[in-house]
Amino acid sequence: MALSSCNNFQDFRRLAKRRLPGPIFHYIDGAADDEQTYRRNTQAYGDCDLVPNVLVDVAEIDMSVEVMGQKLAMPVYCAPTALQRLFHHEGERAVARAASKYGTMFGVSSLATVSVEEIAAIADTPKMFQFYFHKDRGLNDALLERARAASFDVMALTVDTITGGNRERDLHTGFTSPPKLTLNSLMSFATHPMWAWNFLTREKFDMPHLSGHVSEGTNLAVSVGNYFSSMLDQSMNWKDAEELCAKWNGQFALKGIMSVADAKRAVDIGCTGIMVSNHGGRQLDGSRSPFDQLAEICDAVGDKIDVVCEGGIQRGTHILKALSVGAKACSGGRLYLYALAAAGQAGVEKALGNLRTEIERDMKLMGVTRIDQLSRDNLRFRNAA
Repeated sequence: MALSSCNNFQDFRRLAKRRLPGPIFHYIDGAADDEQTYRRNTQAYGDCDLVPNVLVDVAEIDMSVEVMGQKLAMPVYCAPTALQRLFHHEGERAVARAASKYGTMFGVSSLATVSVEEIAAIADTPKMFQFYFHKDRGLNDALLERARAASFDVMALTVDTITGGNRERDLHTGFTSPPKLTLNSLMSFATHPMWAWNFLTREKFDMPHLSGHVSEGTNLAVSVGNYFSSMLDQSMNWKDAEELCAKWNGQFALKGIMSVADAKRAVDIGCTGIMVSNHGGRQLDGSRSPFDQLAEICDAVGDKIDVVCEGGIQRGTHILKALSVGAKACSGGRLYLYALAAAGQAGVEKALGNLRTEIERDMKLMGVTRIDQLSRDNLRFRNAA
């Protein structure tokens, strides 16, 4: 399969599976426990039908949105994800350039393999820094100040990784960061020589935001689940989030909100946005899908805070359904990570271009020319009582 033949999410997934060693692919592809929530994240969109209108002049389409003070040319952005150097040697650089080309936001993880300073020099579109709250308060202060000095536009505190999810695929494959050879993984690395060549001959794997503070994940191989469980502060609470919001003193979001009560608390502590997200089904299996939970959260706080729907998005119609419910924008990780693994920057550009084309076409088929014309009048839920 060639990149030119990748017309949808599943095409990119298949190409990524061919090009990545098994442990690396399954790190992207896997989720927690029985992966029920992971599957439900996408299935939820299938339980909602679109009701189009016709005989509307749709010659000109405006799909731009404003979320957390940022003007985006399309209503979806690249959510922050860790360890992108493992998926392709260009790592976060490739995603930053692709996001800039399409006028959308790129989220950079605390566990990124390219620094915020370098991303700031690459990307001229809005940038988000995703913050993991570590036990090391000096590291926390350093993360915030580096993101501020690099003029990042939004800070997002991840709140659903208070301990690592049970990612059993990683246990079976022996996945760690950085990768280590085991009896289970040796054959997979050997049968993907191009990945191995690029990993071994390009710049040394590093997580520059952590270097000098912790060795885990950079020099000491560790699973992501163990990193969360051992390095992040399990005593983090609403007071910590409020203090971080005040320190940042700008556009600030909580990533991983799933309940109305927590959405209301986010408003109370001064957040300007929330990501309705279950971490791609990688933390608490059996939790509800973001799209299933979106309406009641938007009803409770949508007029006070920007709500982003994150998780399970594979199609332009999924994005339009979430926006019709009341989300200001959507975001996702796998929707560009498979493409990154498949073909680097060109892959991410193709994935974003595919989504943009789908959104434009589907808006025309829905009979709308602007995102603010979407509403729940356009939707019917099959399982509604």
